[in-house]
Amino acid sequence: MERTIKRSLSFGDLTLKITDVGEDLHLLLTGGEKPHLGCTVLAIPRPSLTGSKETGVTSSVLNMTGHKDEAICRYMAEEMARRENKVTVCTGGFHVDNITKKQIDEVLLAVKDMI
Repeated sequence: MERTIKRSLSFGDLTLKITDVGEDLHLLLTGGEKPHLGCTVLAIPRPSLTGSKETGVTSSVLNMTGHKDEAICRYMAEEMARRENKVTVCTGGFHVDNITKKQIDEVLLAVKDMI
C-alpha cells in the first residue's frame, strides 16, 4: 500500500510517500524548488539498550556531500521505525535557494506533523 501526505508551506510544498515493502516501510520525502535524493537513512528498530521497555533504533546514513537533508530523513526514519516497529528507509531531499532560519523551522514543523 502507498499513502501520500502533502503539506503546503509559505514558500513551497512537501510531499511524503509512505510505501509498505513487505513488512518494512519506505518513505520518500520531496519538495522545495529542487527536489532531489540528498540523503538515505536506514532505521532498524530494536530493544532499548538502557533496558527500558521503549523501542530503540539503530540507523545508518548515506548523505550526498554538501547536503543537509540528513536531519529531516533521520528524524522521519527513526520515528517511523520506533512507532511502527518496522525497518524503515527514508530517502529524499528538500531544497530552496537562500532558505532562511524561519523557513527551516517551518519545514521541520511540517515534517513532524507529517510523521
